Amino acid sequence: MSGDSDCTRTSPSVGSPSDNEFLPDRPRYVCSLSPDLIAKAREELQEKPEWRLRDVQALRDMVCKDYPTLGTCLDDAFLLRFLRARKFDYDRALQLLVNYHSCRRSWPEVFNNLKPSAIKAVLASGFVTVLPHLDTEGRHVVCIRPDRWTPSNYPITENIRAIYLTLEKLIQSEETQVNGIVILADYKGVSLSKASHFGPFVAKKVIGILQDGFPIRIKAVNIINEPRIFKGIFAIIKPFLKEKIANRFFLHGSDLNSLHQNLPQRILPEEYGGTSGKLDIAAWNELLLASEEDFLHDFSQLVLPGDSSPSEALVSGDAEEKQSEEPLRGMKPQLYYCY
Repeated sequence: MSGDSDCTRTSPSVGSPSDNEFLPDRPRYVCSLSPDLIAKAREELQEKPEWRLRDVQALRDMVCKDYPTLGTCLDDAFLLRFLRARKFDYDRALQLLVNYHSCRRSWPEVFNNLKPSAIKAVLASGFVTVLPHLDTEGRHVVCIRPDRWTPSNYPITENIRAIYLTLEKLIQSEETQVNGIVILADYKGVSLSKASHFGPFVAKKVIGILQDGFPIRIKAVNIINEPRIFKGIFAIIKPFLKEKIANRFFLHGSDLNSLHQNLPQRILPEEYGGTSGKLDIAAWNELLLASEEDFLHDFSQLVLPGDSSPSEALVSGDAEEKQSEEPLRGMKPQLYYCY
């Protein structure tokens, strides 16, 4: 992501033959998709290569007209993420972009000083990593292991920061923008005390980001080794899930054969009955930490949490927090009942 974030420069009209020729200092988009993925994007995302730059320019014009002080990057490649995530529906892509910034501004504990070097402890713990092999649909598998987190070491928001940076890194790939991702969450050893940190306020914030505030397509969430306490956790999460996303949750328990019906053994580590060797977190950690300068450059173009809000349409997190206070008080009894 590079280029300026203001709407003061003259843009060509929508549908002009070569939009980027009018903006020589803005990086020119070059498609890196294979012919197969171009065909897939056309079929599943309504992406037409011959209209791609016209569509990007249309979204850019909408941002400049409706949210001129949004403080967003306006590069083709960046805006294209939001169009793909919403199947080239201009209005929905614009709302996703606005939500993306709203989420960043309303949760400073997560988004202030957000960079890989600031979450080294989380990465070293193995709480989140990305498996080295793609699944049969060409999707990356994000592996989350809550048992690796020790609450006394750092707050739960540090885990969320690590997940967010992982997603930011993955979505840089056009292949991921088209194929989406899969989540594998191992809840082995998650205790009542640890689960209590994931209350309704945190759940609503996280799900709000994943569903409506980030340009990524989550195609499946595979839960394994979930204890009885997970019933309580899922009871907190489910009211915030859209039906389409809720239907993509698969609870396998300790049944690895069930997991292998969704994720092939050849891409899974030995810990999950796979044949790809021991789970290695080092490669992903190195990749993420090596991206420090890229993240600093990219995020420098976005209005930071705590800066003045660019638009009254951006939602503040205060109302959400107040709405979640009452459910939070009742959370532990619910968890104890399920435990």
